[in-house]
Amino acid sequence: MNRKGKIYIALAVFTLLSIVALEATKPKELNWFPSYAKHHKIPLGTYVFQEQLQRLFSESQLLNVDRPPFEYLENTPDSIGSYVFINNEINFGQSELDKLLDWTSKGNTLFVAASVLEQQLLDTLKLETSHLSQFDGFGFDYELQLKNKVLDTGKVSFNNKDAKGLLAYFSSIDTLNSKIVGIIEKMNSSDSLNLAHPNIIKTPFGEGTVIVSLFPQAFTNYFMLTPPNQQYTAGLMSYLNEEQPIYLDEYYKSGKIFYSSPLYLMLNNKHLKWAYYIMLIGVLFYILFEGKRKQRAIPIVTPLRNQTLDFTRTIANMYFEKGNHHDIALHKIQHFMDYIRTQLYLSTETVNTEFINNLAARSNNSVEATKNLFNTIERISNTPNITATELETLNNLIETFKSKHA
Repeated sequence: MNRKGKIYIALAVFTLLSIVALEATKPKELNWFPSYAKHHKIPLGTYVFQEQLQRLFSESQLLNVDRPPFEYLENTPDSIGSYVFINNEINFGQSELDKLLDWTSKGNTLFVAASVLEQQLLDTLKLETSHLSQFDGFGFDYELQLKNKVLDTGKVSFNNKDAKGLLAYFSSIDTLNSKIVGIIEKMNSSDSLNLAHPNIIKTPFGEGTVIVSLFPQAFTNYFMLTPPNQQYTAGLMSYLNEEQPIYLDEYYKSGKIFYSSPLYLMLNNKHLKWAYYIMLIGVLFYILFEGKRKQRAIPIVTPLRNQTLDFTRTIANMYFEKGNHHDIALHKIQHFMDYIRTQLYLSTETVNTEFINNLAARSNNSVEATKNLFNTIERISNTPNITATELETLNNLIETFKSKHA
């Protein structure tokens, strides 16, 4: 390798290492994935909420359910308490929803917090939802409040700029049966008609209660770690019967409960991740350069020589040394006749005036030259011994005849 090539390789390696260093040292971006999983410490995980519940309730009172609610209630038909669902979107399905509502009607509490709810649940509770616009003014700052004055949580703020989720509210509720628990409104809005919208309702169902919240962000790390927002979350949980078990759903979660990939721990740490990438790049360079250096030389295979010309020359020299000009002339005549049959498409069985005229016309030769050629052919064919001069004359006449056709 010349000096210029080595400089290019050095520059490429330096650039690659610089990129790796910059990527490894830059601050890690926050993960705003709406996980709602209890073990996630990302902004929209529920690690802090789970930690506070474990501090307030005993293990026998706080039960994490990682199975579908239909299956769990089917296996524990006599269970009582509050079943809590928290996720960005929840869709039970008709059979499972019927099972949950049947369980609720026996004196239990169903607590559902999600930005998006299935239509069957909304229809059952006679609810309709809509979303707050984020294009009015800044459109990211909101105020939330629980309506129960006894809780004294006051108004709390929530900035939705980073979370980037749509904030929903109830555009229509069953005012005869449903009670508004919480409201939401935009801060610093330029809309003169800006009103507080209900986003949490409480509805009796049989002997039990259904609580529906369209603000699951209240249980996330991002919300609870901003004082005094934790009071708002505590106020919501006060609607549950603390003397009964609380079944906290871990099945309907956007975040994974466990990670199946063996590379998760390595790729989740930026230093280990870039060490892994550098190792892969190093292996690639090794294959490219070491493999090229160690490759066995491919032998040069000399193609077989075309011996046809040499054979022809040998036979010609043999005839010429013996002075057998007549045999050479006969071979020459045979080749010429074959040329007439294959190239000019004329039969050579009968040589007459018609044949001469047709041959002259097809070969662009004159009739006189064609007659002269075939007279020479006839004379040499009938003469046992001919001289080298006569052979040469025959060859010239044939080559001249062919050149006119070409």
